[in-house]
Amino acid sequence: MRAEEAETVALQALAWLAAEDDLLQVFLGSAGLGAGELTARASDPEVLSAVLDFLVMDDKWVKAFAESLGRSPEDAMRARAALPGGALPHWT
Repeated sequence: MRAEEAETVALQALAWLAAEDDLLQVFLGSAGLGAGELTARASDPEVLSAVLDFLVMDDKWVKAFAESLGRSPEDAMRARAALPGGALPHWT
């Protein structure tokens, strides 16, 4: 996946997350962001990467996101791999 498409997927994930109010609050707390800062930095690759990192923590979230957009669940991980830091090895 190219970076441009990955950013689109991440923005779609952010929009999905914003519609899930309880989950959005968990994301904001874990990312150390306020709602205003998230809005201001929505196109920042670091924030988009954080959104995808958060989303892929739970298969249920990934499936719900993918189903809401008619996407493949694997698109979230493909997008994450294409954004900054996505190619780093996982040590766990």
